[in-house]
Amino acid sequence: MNKQYYVYLMTNIKNNVLYTGITSNLKRRIYEHREKLAEGFTKKYNINKLVYYEIHNDAYEAIKREKQIKSGSRQKKIELINNMNSNWVDLYNDI
Repeated sequence: MNKQYYVYLMTNIKNNVLYTGITSNLKRRIYEHREKLAEGFTKKYNINKLVYYEIHNDAYEAIKREKQIKSGSRQKKIELINNMNSNWVDLYNDI
């Protein structure tokens, strides 16, 4: 079985802060963000809602994609989210 890698975007309750991350275990990592188990940006800005994710089968491709998304404008991130999840609902329970 091949390992999968996830590039994801999260936001806060007001949808005004965006966070981009990468993980090989999406459910666990989002849980850590939601429960404030990880120090840093997501804890400081109360990032707790998964609004976008992509699945990759290659770690290097996932890292490359994460860097591409992070270097893009806020508008590009919003467009990614709107194309997958136009209502910006929390996708956590769907994973």
